[in-house]
Amino acid sequence: MTDLIQQAFSLAEEARKNSYAPYSGFKVGAVVKAKGSDKLYAGGNVENSVNGASVCAEITAISQMITKEGKKELDWVLVVSEQEDPLTPPCGVCRQFMFEFSNDENMPIYIYSLSGKHKKTTMGELLPMAFKGKDIILKK
Repeated sequence: MTDLIQQAFSLAEEARKNSYAPYSGFKVGAVVKAKGSDKLYAGGNVENSVNGASVCAEITAISQMITKEGKKELDWVLVVSEQEDPLTPPCGVCRQFMFEFSNDENMPIYIYSLSGKHKKTTMGELLPMAFKGKDIILKK
């Protein structure tokens, strides 16, 4: 584990501790790294009694990257949950959200458990045939 990934794991673990998950009890932390920067942005999931109003950790972290620094392009994403078998990948909404800010099928995604068990995958493996902005056909 590189120093930066170790730092990201620690930040994601802390964000996971601060998650608000009173309904599922399933806390998740995420850290993203912006392209061209060594800054890391962390977020935890925030549930709501109206499930559609809940926000995932990955979206929280990406939103921090955008709103705090104006960065809009991901270099990689790291996700931590307590589940080990199987490791918990980002949900479908998060996959699409991550793709919006990476637009790169080769972008690394690191999936970790609290014990350090992990898997490295890519955006393309998690979201084949991603919906891209260029796929929107506007009628004139």
